[in-house]
Amino acid sequence: MQHRHNWTIEDMPRQDGRLAVVTGANSGIGYATARALAKAGAEVVLAGRDPDRMRGAAERMRAAVPGAHLRPETLDLADLSSVAAFAERLGRVGAPVDVLVNNAAVMAIPHRRTTEDGFELTVGTNHLGHFALTGLLLPQLLRSSAPGARVVTVSAAIARSPLADLEDFQSTRKYRPMGAYAKSKLANVLFALELQRRAFTARTSLTSVAVHPGTSMTGLQRHEPRVLQGLGRLVLERFVGQSADEAALPSLFAATAATAEPGGFYGPTGRFEARGAPGPVELPTLAWDAGSARGLWETSEALTKVHYPWPDASGPP
Repeated sequence: MQHRHNWTIEDMPRQDGRLAVVTGANSGIGYATARALAKAGAEVVLAGRDPDRMRGAAERMRAAVPGAHLRPETLDLADLSSVAAFAERLGRVGAPVDVLVNNAAVMAIPHRRTTEDGFELTVGTNHLGHFALTGLLLPQLLRSSAPGARVVTVSAAIARSPLADLEDFQSTRKYRPMGAYAKSKLANVLFALELQRRAFTARTSLTSVAVHPGTSMTGLQRHEPRVLQGLGRLVLERFVGQSADEAALPSLFAATAATAEPGGFYGPTGRFEARGAPGPVELPTLAWDAGSARGLWETSEALTKVHYPWPDASGPP
């Protein structure tokens, strides 16, 4: 299938009547993604750790998008009890979830820390928290009407780097800040592809897509020294110049475009994939290995104790 490499926000179809959940929606790419979905008519659940920040994000978004249907919610992906409580609240409402954007992330945490459940914090937040969230929301995702729900998992180009491997997954032997981030971003891609395989096997209409946003200065850089943050912003603005709105385009394409393929990997198509219109990009080498993806899935089930409730016994093993 041919993809247009000049897809812009103007090409995004209307989302009236659809319910979208965006994690990390209080700032940066998550905020830009949520705002665009709200502007297109979706009801958007803004999910993030800090209730005050989520309410503030909703107020800013309502000012920017008059009449937006927004629901700020507290969700801490580093605490599985918070993930379960969030999913339960959405379940009580009972509405189908049509779009889930697994966007929230932490990066370059200087020293090894752990989540409330004892997982290394970067992998625990970026991958395991989203794995649990998607599984707990699966019944509502599967109730989405035609053409079916979209699950978009936001990775990063570093998923292709030598730092990205699944050995020492939780960095118990050696912790490197960017190494932990790279592992988590590779896990994001493997998860997205394995989710699609299992959705196909279970004969559901769910579409799972992975994306990377290119290069943009967002809240992810908050753990870097201030001088590096300043230099990074200067370099990005002068030589890359991609805003959070532009960096959100791959997520919005994956979440809404009719040409986004199940199991696809999308990112900016400009030079070095740092910026540009969204389109298909190269998968990390390990992402071609279905056995690695299956192993990661089984490890994630064991760690989170979340087992996906596929609709029948002939579903995935």
